[in-house]
Amino acid sequence: MSSSAITRPRTRVVDAFQSAALTIGPLEPGMSLFALTRGQFSMVDAIRYLLGELGSGCISLWPRTVAVSRGDYIEALRLDARVTSARLVFKSGDERKNVILVAAWQSSFGPQSVVHCRTHAKIATVEGGGLRFLLRGSLNLGVGSRFEQFDLSEGDAAFAMVRRVEEGLPAVACVALPAQARLGGW
Repeated sequence: MSSSAITRPRTRVVDAFQSAALTIGPLEPGMSLFALTRGQFSMVDAIRYLLGELGSGCISLWPRTVAVSRGDYIEALRLDARVTSARLVFKSGDERKNVILVAAWQSSFGPQSVVHCRTHAKIATVEGGGLRFLLRGSLNLGVGSRFEQFDLSEGDAAFAMVRRVEEGLPAVACVALPAQARLGGW
């Protein structure tokens, strides 16, 4: 088969100096995007932009690690009324360092909403309005001052594979918090 006979989706390439909204642009079925940023927006910013365009949706978030100082970014997603359901995929062991965050997430989205595995991936899914977006790359939970890259695709087999893997991951046991613990306070 010649290379001209192979059909490939068109990928828009963006050297990004602006916001998540301007970098990602209008959402379209089947879209594919590769972007290089300067750290001016985060994975959470990209998720919130997608939710804003879709109106509401189901999300999943695979942060490579969650520093206690970055818990407020996950808390912002938990409190976002546009999130209809959610899954948080923790690197095994990180759930013990973030018990308040885990308990809050489970309180909002159910006991099966926090899962864990051995991971180094940074992935997010956002599904709503008949569209299914997969976001992956080096974006952190918060903004930074380094080059970051991400890929965004809609409706492809990669989304289905990630969702299938998520559904097979073990849930984190529900966390019992001490009485003095504050949910939502970081």
